[in-house]
Amino acid sequence: MSLISESDLIINPDGSIYHLNLLPEDLADTVITVGDPERVPEVSRYFDHVELRKGKREFITHTGYLGNKRLSVVSTGIGTDNIDIVFNELDALKNIDFETRQVKPELSVLDLIRIGTSGAIQHDLPIGTILASSHGLGLDSLMNFYSAVPDAETEQLLTAIKEHLTGMEAVQAYLSPANASLMQQIAADLPQGITVTAPGFYAPQGRQVRATAKFPDLITQLGSFKKERVRITNLEMETAGIYALAKTLGHRALSINAILASRVKLAFSKSPQAIVDQAIQHVLERI
Repeated sequence: MSLISESDLIINPDGSIYHLNLLPEDLADTVITVGDPERVPEVSRYFDHVELRKGKREFITHTGYLGNKRLSVVSTGIGTDNIDIVFNELDALKNIDFETRQVKPELSVLDLIRIGTSGAIQHDLPIGTILASSHGLGLDSLMNFYSAVPDAETEQLLTAIKEHLTGMEAVQAYLSPANASLMQQIAADLPQGITVTAPGFYAPQGRQVRATAKFPDLITQLGSFKKERVRITNLEMETAGIYALAKTLGHRALSINAILASRVKLAFSKSPQAIVDQAIQHVLERI
């Protein structure tokens, strides 16, 4: 087996991985990811016991127990560029021997559950909805740098989406589904839909403040897509990268969205923290 070079996998002097600042034993097999570092303690306060608190930059980790279940909650920061860092390092902590710098002969599978915020683009999804992402549709460029082959059903759905969207041929969209087992375990009774992952918050999500948006009808185009019972429901900045990279690395992933904004009604929640807390409690009850 080939060695992974020091420049490809950077390990800190204390044996921890470069950005997350974690040792392999610090990480549980079930990981909740949140964007905001301040949301990490909002999750871990429900743990019965927190055994570890570590952080570096925007990457904060708490590991502990909920009953007999060991859990880690990790903040990713915003965007799929950060997902690239976090998910590769989470995988390395489980599946690379830091002493030999080789991939372990037996690979571990992580359960990776995102609890994030999002804006709905359908009239029947009100603010306060807790929604599960059936798929992540990436408008960012992350998966242009990885070799990944979608299954035939996903490829057909992506083709239909691309044919529906006009004037966006230069955007190399990708599509990846949620893990079916996690969906059944955690979100079987939640509304579901395709979540669009944008490479930014303003124009890439159809917002216009001062700079002119290139796709002013983005929300209308996305919201009008429907194939059989599948539709595009919401916008955010991480889910597609999470699903695609988790699948590439052999892990299971699910994204749970706290809907704080209605993009079609031009409204934002007056109590966003309560909605996020509802999503947190829902996930922890099902884990």
